[in-house]
Amino acid sequence: MRQGTSTGHYFQTDAEQAQEERRAAKATNKNGDPIVLKSKLLAAVPDPSAPSSLLIAESTGSVRRSGEAKQVFRGPSAPVTCVAVGGLGNRTVFAGSWDKDVWSWDLETKTPGRKYSGHTDFVKTVICTKIGSKHVLISGGADKKIIVWDVETGARIHVIQDQTVSMMALQHLVVDPLESTPDAIVLVSASSDPHIRRWRITESTVEQIKEASPNEPNSARHSILEHDTTIYRLFFDTDGEEVDLWTSSGDGTAKCLSRQKGFTTEDTIKHGSHVRAVAVTDQWIITAGRDEDVKVWDRASGKLYCTLEGHYNEVTDLVILGGGSLVASVSIDGTVRKWPLHKQELDKVNKEREDKANGVQKEDAPEPSGSGMTAEEEAELAALMDED
Repeated sequence: MRQGTSTGHYFQTDAEQAQEERRAAKATNKNGDPIVLKSKLLAAVPDPSAPSSLLIAESTGSVRRSGEAKQVFRGPSAPVTCVAVGGLGNRTVFAGSWDKDVWSWDLETKTPGRKYSGHTDFVKTVICTKIGSKHVLISGGADKKIIVWDVETGARIHVIQDQTVSMMALQHLVVDPLESTPDAIVLVSASSDPHIRRWRITESTVEQIKEASPNEPNSARHSILEHDTTIYRLFFDTDGEEVDLWTSSGDGTAKCLSRQKGFTTEDTIKHGSHVRAVAVTDQWIITAGRDEDVKVWDRASGKLYCTLEGHYNEVTDLVILGGGSLVASVSIDGTVRKWPLHKQELDKVNKEREDKANGVQKEDAPEPSGSGMTAEEEAELAALMDED
């Protein structure tokens, strides 16, 4: 164990100190035109009022709007883990927090709205949709519960748990755009166990959908089981005719689950390390996670086309912008980076990597500022990110 001259090094292993030094050196790069923020960035969604802007969940307990109309939505005193936009007129921002609540604000005025209290542990994922006549908010927590809320009244319409197979902490929720109807949505849930569950929800009922067994035509399986461990993100490919489901997992892979084949694995992308996020366009598959890189894969061949290096800590989310011409990534390192997805731009990145190998270096950028968290909060967040 190194002691060093800094008091912060007294209890670090050689590997930890080397990792810190590597990240400090890497932090000066300009790749992806980084926007440097003073917090850890845990999730992001597109801003519906500005096509090039994001709404970002921050560890400092706020939601930040990036882009030209920069705004901060404040309220929680604990990290915000997830964000969504919905409600009447699609003008309410919702954010789930470590404080176990879901907070809300008016998208344009930042005026605080209703607070939704009911979870008994961290809220880890939120989405918005409509069921029948009701605008609803759906939240998933570390307490293993999915709660469906009436946005207008704050009432809990449903509290959902898997009573047959033990469901662990929720990680992500998404509504199936193909099988949902105005009166009944199909909700897909991912959690810290490797099971993907589907639920048919109306205003008055909840039904867990049984899945066709790929090996036994006349039997059904309780859930979709195609990964070995935690599933972090779900993404429906709306560019495809079948609207297949893409997943990213702690087992180091992203997978395409074919609807036509009962949501069994059609394609596997071996990113390596924990894959925190996956996004898909008509030409590319994009993955990112713990290894800090954003990887772009050729959808036709399944081969790695380009590695976008810039982040110097775990990437937590990816958002497709510009109709598929751009992908934004957010990270624990406190930066937002935007990467063009045009083939010529990716070819340019590959060429720059070759030049760098031959001694041509890019100009360094100023070193980003710190995360704005205390040592205790840093340790707690690190424990949460590593819990799976």
